Amino acid sequence: MSLFEGVATALITPFCPDGSVNYAKLEELINKQIEDGVDGLVICGTTGESATLTEKEHMDVIRESVKFVNGRVPVIAGTGSNCTQTAIEMSKEAEEYGADGLLLVSPYYNKATAEGLYEHFADTANAVKIPVILYNIAGRTGINIEPETIYKLARDVKNIVAVKEASGNISQIAKIAALTKDLDFDIYSGNDDQVIAICAMGGKGVISVASHVIPKQMHDMVMSFRAGDTKKALDIQNRYLSLINTLFIDVNPIPVKEAMNLLGHEVGGFRKPLTPMSEAHREILRSEMINAGLL
Repeated sequence: MSLFEGVATALITPFCPDGSVNYAKLEELINKQIEDGVDGLVICGTTGESATLTEKEHMDVIRESVKFVNGRVPVIAGTGSNCTQTAIEMSKEAEEYGADGLLLVSPYYNKATAEGLYEHFADTANAVKIPVILYNIAGRTGINIEPETIYKLARDVKNIVAVKEASGNISQIAKIAALTKDLDFDIYSGNDDQVIAICAMGGKGVISVASHVIPKQMHDMVMSFRAGDTKKALDIQNRYLSLINTLFIDVNPIPVKEAMNLLGHEVGGFRKPLTPMSEAHREILRSEMINAGLL
């Protein structure tokens, strides 16, 4: 039940000047991403500012994105919540709209026990039939999904098929790979600077922020490594590593939205409490984009 191999862009949500969702721009971004060779799209994840979308906006963006994509690449809908019943309801609705898979972030703020995490993810996944990717990002949620919990979920729940690992802990990711080696279970990097390391442990690719601005390059890096051309993959990583790091000079998605605006895509601003970059950081970003040949 692999959803994709290569790169799936964790898509930003573009806004109009009045702060509403810009659906015309969303369609434009989706078309451009697909034309540039991405292998999937994640809608309403962290980078999509899901935390500040209303629940209606959140589901409307998923519904319209599925329509815009029209089956060209897998659409993975972010439907996680810190309330299990809300996650179930959103996941069922996304499935009805035609999403190909779901991305379920660990429940934030509650700081559930391992058993609580197991039941949260199992209950949500069991409420739908489409594949589910767990999303482990303790830096955002305050809770780590331990490798043993990931293994139990992969073993027990047939449509929990992958994890997006953004813990940054390579030792933990190695343990997940070891525990799930005999299962049909995929690992995706959640950090653009760790893609090759995770692919070396059998990872299938990356759910990426950088692929907004270097989609083909991120795809080529993954596929080159998986095809055995380690040198080409490392050459791509080394060429763009400084840019990738700069895309996190401020909290995501501030830098990537600024980068898209610098490229002329006019994706709008942010929902508070996110605020624009300082001019000093914007100049650093602009300089990196020039060095990378993007401007």
